[in-house]
Amino acid sequence: MGWTWKEEHLDLFLVPLGLWIMCTYHLFLLYRYLKHPQLTAIGFENNNKNGWVRKTLLIEPKDRGFALGVLNGQLAASTSLSSISLVLCSLIGAVLGNSSDNYLTDRFILGDTSKSTSAIKYIMILSCFLLAFACFVQTTRHFVHAGFLISMPAGDVPVECIQKAVIRGSNFWAVGLRALYFATTLLLWIFGPVPMFVGAVATVMILHFLDINKQPMIGYGTNKSSNSVVGAVAQNGRN
Repeated sequence: MGWTWKEEHLDLFLVPLGLWIMCTYHLFLLYRYLKHPQLTAIGFENNNKNGWVRKTLLIEPKDRGFALGVLNGQLAASTSLSSISLVLCSLIGAVLGNSSDNYLTDRFILGDTSKSTSAIKYIMILSCFLLAFACFVQTTRHFVHAGFLISMPAGDVPVECIQKAVIRGSNFWAVGLRALYFATTLLLWIFGPVPMFVGAVATVMILHFLDINKQPMIGYGTNKSSNSVVGAVAQNGRN
């Protein structure tokens, strides 16, 4: 007997292809970020955040309230997204536990509508939302730590420690957003493999446009000069 094409085979072809496109793009983005950060928007933003930390530490601790306000804004955003991700995880878990048939899926969706495939869909979406939740929690953790270090009254905290906390929080934020992008694309799989594949291609095209940086890196001085000025400010505060 020869092989017969069925519409269920669309899931076996389009879904892996869409995931491969998204994973390949993000591996390429990771390579550019590690080797040529000035060519990526993430590297450009992290450079600006490093400069922001240096310039903030030049101010006396009593005048750094605006810096804590900036971190609080980021904390509010990460807390909101982590809560949304957790709620969606609970919702997907409830849908996954419901064994009733979906008339819309069975009648109008082009692709595999079996219960096993539906379970795989929801499990993959749930995994992405759980990853996003974990990343946003880590974002909150690192920005809270950065807030403690910035508000330190003495000038004994190295600039690199605060920069490390801020950059780690920013990186977890970026990974959490990417997990949401994957989850959004996988949500389209509920409506069939064709919308999922189209969504994956459209997502990669939009992200490629947003992730490219064409602006030159802004120089904010060296860590050595920043540390010396921070020490001078702290010494004046003690006097």
